[in-house]
Amino acid sequence: QVQLVESGGGLVQAGGSLRLSCVASGRSFNMYNMGWFRQPPGKEREFVAASTWSDGDVDYSRSVKGRFTMSRDSAKNSVYLQMNSLTPEDTAVYSCAVGRGSWPRDAAGYDFWGQGTQVTVSS
Repeated sequence: QVQLVESGGGLVQAGGSLRLSCVASGRSFNMYNMGWFRQPPGKEREFVAASTWSDGDVDYSRSVKGRFTMSRDSAKNSVYLQMNSLTPEDTAVYSCAVGRGSWPRDAAGYDFWGQGTQVTVSS
C-alpha cells in the first residue's frame, strides 16, 4: 500500500523558516516525479516545487523561487522542502505527491498524495 506522510508544518512568524519532510512507502519512487503543492485557505491548490526523476531538475513556482529549496533523497524515498523568508501568503496546507505525468507542475500528473501538513505564517 502506497503511503505518503508529510511532517514539519507549524506556526512561524513572518521571516522565519520551516523544513517540511515527506516520506513515501509501499514501493520505490526512483522513477517518479515528486512534487510539493499547497492549498491556501479558501483558494485552489497550487504548484510549489517538483523534482523530475529523469534528470533530477527541480522546478519552482515563481512565488517561492529563491526562498524555497526542494531536495530529494531517493535512497530514503523522501523529499524535503526548506522554506525560508516565509510570509503570511505562504500560509497553506502543504502536500507532497508522486507521479509520472509529463508536466510536473500539473497536479493531474500525480497518482499518490499525502494528507498534508499545515503551515501558518503570522505577521
